[in-house]
Amino acid sequence: MPSFDTITLAWIALALVLFPIQLFVTAPYGRHMRAGWGPGIPNRLGWFVMESVSLALFAFLFLAGTTPKGAPAWIFFALWALHYTNRSLIFPWRTHTTGKSIPVLIVVWAILFNCVNATLNGVELGSRLVYANSWLSDIRFLSGLVIFWTGAAINLWADDRLIALRSGSVTGYTIPRGGLFQRISCPNLFGEIVQWSGFALMCWNLPALSFAVWTTSNLLPRALSHHAWYRANFPDYPAARKAVIPFVL
Repeated sequence: MPSFDTITLAWIALALVLFPIQLFVTAPYGRHMRAGWGPGIPNRLGWFVMESVSLALFAFLFLAGTTPKGAPAWIFFALWALHYTNRSLIFPWRTHTTGKSIPVLIVVWAILFNCVNATLNGVELGSRLVYANSWLSDIRFLSGLVIFWTGAAINLWADDRLIALRSGSVTGYTIPRGGLFQRISCPNLFGEIVQWSGFALMCWNLPALSFAVWTTSNLLPRALSHHAWYRANFPDYPAARKAVIPFVL
């Protein structure tokens, strides 16, 4: 039977293999919703179901784990729980997506994806690695923590701006402006990439790295699709604005 590390490396390899495919196949939800992907369910319900899996499974595996848990492990647990509490229990119900749907196929894929990531990270932090409290002063932990919170702040700020665009009677899409939106089309996705890259650095283990790789391989193509959609649908879209990485991409 393959070892835990071998399975994790294979999971990373799969992300790299699927990355170029995702550059040409846009996931059919939100502004990219289209026929041919099977039945759908309400958008908010879909988000709740697929994101709550990460919260519940990771928490179970971490708390049921057999290794002693010092302050670093509990910090990792808290950061994961905070992110997915927002993603599953808060964010979906703040969005103005009443009447919109998401394909069941996409929800099922997201559940499988989140189950693997939550299992790898929950087992690693709950039953394999033991972090001494001295890890709190390690440069990898400190710099990773700063990067994580920077990405999380960008992600939350951008989500707030996008949600606000549809406040009141506004129902269609408009061009987001201000802050990082002046530089890139998708600061929310950029923030999430930065956030989980910081998590990988502060945890310094293979499962956390695999999550950062998967986050990047999923969100970069999505950001490029969003950027292309904006440019195609708004003739006055800022020409100098990049997709997801300021001044680069």
